[in-house]
Amino acid sequence: MRNLATYQDEYEALPFEDVQSRFRKRKIGESLERYQPRALLEIGCGLDPIFNHYSGFEHCTVVEPAQRFVAAARRQASDRPEISVIASTLEDAYQTVSVRHYDFILASSLLHEIEEPGPILDIVRSLCNTSTIVHINVPNALSFHRLLAVAMGITPSAYARSATQMRMQQYQTFDTATLANLASRHGFSVVDKGTFFIKPFTHAQMAHLQASGLMTEQMLVGLYTLSEQFPEHGSEIWMNLRPSAPT
Repeated sequence: MRNLATYQDEYEALPFEDVQSRFRKRKIGESLERYQPRALLEIGCGLDPIFNHYSGFEHCTVVEPAQRFVAAARRQASDRPEISVIASTLEDAYQTVSVRHYDFILASSLLHEIEEPGPILDIVRSLCNTSTIVHINVPNALSFHRLLAVAMGITPSAYARSATQMRMQQYQTFDTATLANLASRHGFSVVDKGTFFIKPFTHAQMAHLQASGLMTEQMLVGLYTLSEQFPEHGSEIWMNLRPSAPT
């Protein structure tokens, strides 16, 4: 079972995560702008809920179990009655959230942090109608920095759990194919997918380069765009899913 108190501390202390999160939100935003959902469910919001980045909804529900993140989300939504923040896991909040229809369900940076992600996907599937879009993202086993670590002899496999993954209590290491297979097994079809942000080095190394001035904002934006030319090797995988048609 995950220690949420420790996770909150480690999340806030993780170097370079603020940059990674910014580009993650950018990729999510591209999907939100494409689908223009009016009713949105976010499962796990961290310190920066999606309602800070997209305002086209009529109602947004946030489900978050970590108390520090809940408190931050409630402060940010204090004058916005169209936003509900529920302090709970999705499993325990199911009866509350299932009374609404959702156009778009966001499960960002979630599935790799769950020892058995299948049951969560089953719950998400039950909250969908035929047109609901589910956006998921996870770290990519085939990220450039992982491949470099293998080439350097630091790790025997790109799929091995890294020190950061162990520190952040992460269980799964996906590539695009294994993530798509997981989604398919739990009743989803992939609408579109890809990876984003070529990360040449570890979080700590990237943070050091940024602090030294060697890694500029122009370079960071270039690394985000570069993933279009290396579609399997961005640092994170993203997918938009729809419920599969019954067979």
